[in-house]
Amino acid sequence: MIWNGYSITKERKAKVAFSKPYMKNEQVLVTKKSSQITSFSAMKGKVLGAQSGSSGYDALTANPSILKDNFKDKDATQYETFTQAFIDLKNNRIDVLLIDKVYANYYLKQEGQLDRYNIVNSKFKGEDFAIGMRKSDKTLVKKVNAALVKLHKTGKFQEISKKWFGEDVATSNIK
Repeated sequence: MIWNGYSITKERKAKVAFSKPYMKNEQVLVTKKSSQITSFSAMKGKVLGAQSGSSGYDALTANPSILKDNFKDKDATQYETFTQAFIDLKNNRIDVLLIDKVYANYYLKQEGQLDRYNIVNSKFKGEDFAIGMRKSDKTLVKKVNAALVKLHKTGKFQEISKKWFGEDVATSNIK
């Protein structure tokens, strides 16, 4: 299974069977509070970072008018991992990081840094996370879907969600 912030896309659907979407997500911009960047319009001339191959980078390239005209190099500095991007943001090598909201909240909470950063809601369409499996695993997909619904009905999903993300991030698909 692929179970790590895996967004459903048309390209992935052609290759992978998906569970029901279980987690709401959206792309956000993360900036240092000291930068005074709290909106898209404040991005003019700034350096943007994003994880290569991420749904955020895909959204950026698919919707260039939303953000590309605002930042310095007209393309994001790309990183293999979000951790590498956060290190560069912390050390002022980039000004802004385009990232999944759930990852941003999780990383900054774990680092004890939430109060030092702005999380700016983006204009990109939200997305849901699901679990990817082989197309031939039809029985597994059904069992995973049933387990997700059961976790939510028992309250365990909400308990885990609040611990790691500070809120219930469940989709209506499993509620």
